[in-house]
Amino acid sequence: MQKKTGDSTITVPIPDHKEIKMGTLKAIIRQSQLSAKEFES
Repeated sequence: MQKKTGDSTITVPIPDHKEIKMGTLKAIIRQSQLSAKEFES
């Protein structure tokens, strides 16, 4: 998944398995630069 912000692009990994660890999910949300609520929607 990628998000363009001005002159840069933020790439967020999407793991390819059914369950991911909570720490991994939190890191993905943090890297997406979205709030947890925005990420869920």
